[in-house]
Amino acid sequence: LPNAVRRRVAVEMGATQNWYKYVGLDGAVLGIDTFGASAPAPKVLAEYGFTVENLVKVVQNLK
Repeated sequence: LPNAVRRRVAVEMGATQNWYKYVGLDGAVLGIDTFGASAPAPKVLAEYGFTVENLVKVVQNLK
């Protein structure tokens, strides 16, 4: 993405560490930096913040 695009969001159902170089200082990464969990998918996704509502909050909180 061009440098002028400052508000970037990465969504990764795994480790977030490699995404920060792409989203930059003004971006955000929604991901999982722990081992994970065992439960029905909707419950696990909600527990880790992978919901439409949470993603909207992440985007709205960008500077």
